[in-house]
Amino acid sequence: MTRRRSTAAAKARRLNHAREIWQQVGVLPTAVRHLMQEYGIGRRHAYRYLRRARRLRGPVPIPEATISFTVKVSRRLVGRVRAQAEATDRTISDLVRCALVAQLVRRGGRG
Repeated sequence: MTRRRSTAAAKARRLNHAREIWQQVGVLPTAVRHLMQEYGIGRRHAYRYLRRARRLRGPVPIPEATISFTVKVSRRLVGRVRAQAEATDRTISDLVRCALVAQLVRRGGRG
């Protein structure tokens, strides 16, 4: 059996949908059945979505799709980036994304 990985956007959409179902139905077992049928997920998974959805004050924003691209930088810079990511308990992607957006904002571009 091949298991598909959910993207952050797919998870956000499911959570928003679970919130909508909860608002419409308001009965946990019925809402669970709806999610199980619509997404082909198990009972425990559906309960998890609904447990989170019931606590939401509003819809979860859907994140933009991401792509990867390659840049060439010195080994020294890579080492510094890795060290900074580890020291701040962040991913390298998050650290670099934030730095790029900050640079674009300073230059008047859009991130």
